[in-house]
Amino acid sequence: MFNKTIFRKAFEEYDAIVAVFATGIVVREIAPLIEDKWKDPAVIVVDSNMNFAIPLLGGHHGGNEVVRKIAEIGPVPVVTTATEVHNRNSVEGIAKSLGCDIVNKPSTVQVNCALLDEDVEVLEIKGPKIVIVGDDVSVLKRDDVKAEKE
Repeated sequence: MFNKTIFRKAFEEYDAIVAVFATGIVVREIAPLIEDKWKDPAVIVVDSNMNFAIPLLGGHHGGNEVVRKIAEIGPVPVVTTATEVHNRNSVEGIAKSLGCDIVNKPSTVQVNCALLDEDVEVLEIKGPKIVIVGDDVSVLKRDDVKAEKE
């Protein structure tokens, strides 16, 4: 039996939610829960016949990766994030591959748009330094504790 509080509980507890429901049901249930692309979990919808897997939220934040894993058992992944549709990397993907956190998250909108049109140089600056950047520059900070463990 469907429990109306299941999505609220899942939003609080998980980084990714895979819902085997009609897209409309999921959209209506999660709409009041959506806060911010950096806080919300990835939400993936899979139809009950296992034809399609669609990341509704959090494509750059794990959703696209989850649908690719789900695709291994049959459903077609329906990825709509512009960078991935055009076979381009995203700031979020670059940060993840380098083991970094994005310091100025709002910058990713402009930089991801630029990545659609051109290669954007990734610079590594060794310190001590002071760096001043504009809104169209994404700043990635390496997690030194994580890097030391690797």
